[in-house]
Amino acid sequence: MSATLSFTAPTPHGPRPVTVSYARVGSGEPLLLLHGIGHHRQAWDPVLRILAVERDVIALDLPGFGASPALPDGLPHDLPTTTAVLTAFCAELGLDRPHVAGNSLGGLLALELGRENRVRSVTALSPAGFWTEAERRYAFGVLAGMRASARRLPLPLVERLSRTAAGRTALTSTIYARPGRRSPEAVVAETLALAHADSFAATLRAGREVRFTDDVPGIPVTVAWGTRDRLLIPRQGVRAKTVIPRARLVRLPGCGHVPMNDDPALVARVLLDGSRGQDSRAASTSLSTVAL
Repeated sequence: MSATLSFTAPTPHGPRPVTVSYARVGSGEPLLLLHGIGHHRQAWDPVLRILAVERDVIALDLPGFGASPALPDGLPHDLPTTTAVLTAFCAELGLDRPHVAGNSLGGLLALELGRENRVRSVTALSPAGFWTEAERRYAFGVLAGMRASARRLPLPLVERLSRTAAGRTALTSTIYARPGRRSPEAVVAETLALAHADSFAATLRAGREVRFTDDVPGIPVTVAWGTRDRLLIPRQGVRAKTVIPRARLVRLPGCGHVPMNDDPALVARVLLDGSRGQDSRAASTSLSTVAL
């Protein structure tokens, strides 16, 4: 079910009105899903049906992305402000410390919510913030190039390219290892989402100084990385494990930066395992627990 929620968020800059678009499906313990920069909540569509069997899944559009409007004027799209908005969003929905999973920017936000002890567990897929300065500059340059291309391409050309596997590869191979698997409709929608993301530039600026350097104690943490991630290279996962020593580090064979489309069954299993207790995760025999 898709919905829009308007509420007042107690941000570090004072209480402000915020509107967030989201979809909710399934039953069980709540699981909040956070997408990456320039994307939208539909990035999670390949795994929603699997997750919904065991979880009450809430996939939202971050402020200024997808169908969610940008934050009010004067509010930065930085970690403290965005995590305050997410915390207020959960409170409005009556979600008491949900599990949270995020990809890229969403993974960084998920870890920050975990560090603040606002969630039950964290699963971060190729999370931002574990880069060197050179790696950050490379990733931000690629993202800026993708954004510029999406804004330049006329819609009829995007639609024509999306009809072939080669065209879908040209449009999305930076983030998917298997872009031919993405549906034409999804490729068109996410290209438009990137082109029209109101908060893209502000979010990218806010990320220039971001480094995740604190442990996330007291809750289960899973960090998963695609072996074919071309945007945030997999060795950053080793740094994440160093920063968060108790985290389970998972290898996603054959997956790119946004792995949900590349291997939905594997990613769904990683997310479900990550939102279980430490004992049950340790006992799991899933192939998803192969170390990076």
